[in-house]
Amino acid sequence: MTGSTVRRLRTSLPCCVLLLLSLPGCEDSPAPGTPTPTEPTTPTEPTEPSTPLPWDGTYTEMADPGDIVDEGPFDTCRFLAAENPDPAVCEDPSQFDLSGCDAAGLAATEMTGIYGNNLRIEQRLREGQPPSNTLAWSAADFQLFADGTTGTMFRTPLATRDTSGGRFFVLNKRALRNTPYTTTTALMGCHARTPGLITGCFVSCSTNPRTGRTVGTFAAHRMSWHGHEGESSGGLTLVSEAPTPVGMPVDVYVTKGHAYVVSLSEGVRLGGLSVFDVSDRSHPRLKTTLSPSGDNSWNGVWAKGDALYIAANGSGLIVFDITQPAAPVFVRHFPAAPYGVHTVLVDGDRLYAVAPDGRTLVYDVTNPLDPVLRTVITLAEEFASGGPHDVFAYQGRLYISNGFGGYSVMDVSDLDDVKHVGQYPHPDQGFAHHSAVGTFAGRTLAFEGGEFGGSHLRVLDVSAPERIVKLGEFRLRPTASIHNLLLRGDRLYIAWYQEGLRVLDVSNPTKPRQVAHFNTFRDSDPYRTDNLFEGAIGVRLGEDDTVYVVDTSRGLLILDAP
Repeated sequence: MTGSTVRRLRTSLPCCVLLLLSLPGCEDSPAPGTPTPTEPTTPTEPTEPSTPLPWDGTYTEMADPGDIVDEGPFDTCRFLAAENPDPAVCEDPSQFDLSGCDAAGLAATEMTGIYGNNLRIEQRLREGQPPSNTLAWSAADFQLFADGTTGTMFRTPLATRDTSGGRFFVLNKRALRNTPYTTTTALMGCHARTPGLITGCFVSCSTNPRTGRTVGTFAAHRMSWHGHEGESSGGLTLVSEAPTPVGMPVDVYVTKGHAYVVSLSEGVRLGGLSVFDVSDRSHPRLKTTLSPSGDNSWNGVWAKGDALYIAANGSGLIVFDITQPAAPVFVRHFPAAPYGVHTVLVDGDRLYAVAPDGRTLVYDVTNPLDPVLRTVITLAEEFASGGPHDVFAYQGRLYISNGFGGYSVMDVSDLDDVKHVGQYPHPDQGFAHHSAVGTFAGRTLAFEGGEFGGSHLRVLDVSAPERIVKLGEFRLRPTASIHNLLLRGDRLYIAWYQEGLRVLDVSNPTKPRQVAHFNTFRDSDPYRTDNLFEGAIGVRLGEDDTVYVVDTSRGLLILDAP
């Protein structure tokens, strides 16, 4: 981090209150002390099998800078009219000094596709208050249509697009949902640093006096295949794929020769459940779909024996009988007002149902089709800001990813006396989302992933949960987000949204290294938008190590494991 105070805006992309307008003063050669952003290097993968020495359990504690590593402004330009109160200046491209920008480089850059875009907020101005120079971060992802028409930002239409002849200016005006306020966001490109990476300046003007006007610099990464790598590597090969006919697919569980894919409702597409017969991996067959009226936004799925458990947003826990695997039969519904259940996990005879209102519901599923509520786990608000999102159970402990509250460790060996025994707060209040835990060289290690832009893999020593220590990390582009992780031996499988599926060798957890990947994300796929949360979202391994991946557009993908 730089010496500036850094603050991260905790806003989801569709609701992000920022305006982007390029700033003036770009120079062909960055000013001294200003780093030139570059596309992160494509993770290297060994061309021949290697046999690293076994990890002996020693490590050096790592500092944690948070999800975003600040390396200074993304560009040298600046917005000239920051203190001009006239709102019209936020829409006027002439208010940007472009004298130092590289028009030729921009002209040579293809201006189409979906871009993940980080905003480095360098100044905020509010009426009646002195300017604030507290550094903060946000995002304004956008999509530019290939036919040269407009595009979108925050999944709403662009008001202006001028991306030809060496110019890059895009403007979005939108009403903020459930408020009387509007926000205008404008981006002015200054440099095309590498293919697929545009940097420049922005201004954001909100009619909300608490938000005011923000200015700074941006770095927009085209979210096509990372570093122009191929579709796959490391022996991961596509066997087959099958689209889901309901909603936006988000999770999968495989049992009894069938893949159960759950989907969220998205726009006019109603969510629910799709059941695929995958006994022939090369030819998955859709057997049935379920999309009950009024309750079909389903986010998580797990199974035990003849029971299928569904996490239903806004509703709760739903149990189906899959004695006949291709024809689930409704058994019962456990309401969980007001927000329902977001994720589910089975560990032995326990079912954990995670409710975003702050509760983790623990059921006894000795009889899988007849869950019995055993206890409810809650945490103090300072540990559970945003509510629990997902859990992982391992050796008598429950590891809870508590949103903006951080990563919590609970002793659940005695459900009548559950104890909070450890906490790892993210230093920038980044979102703790999902984890996988295992034993390496006698140490209990958590592979912990966040969500939102810049989220990455942390490796944490949780052997002594009263003092959790970071010992490793793995990062990809700062505009992409991890979603789910799965640990099998010394291989970690990560569904990393636009970065696709990544397979890491974690035999030396201080230095995770990529050994395989499969890119699922393509701009041209149906229903793709500028939403951060698109691409590879769910992953499971079959008994034969077949990899099942869910992509938010493509549906179910079946891969041969490396």
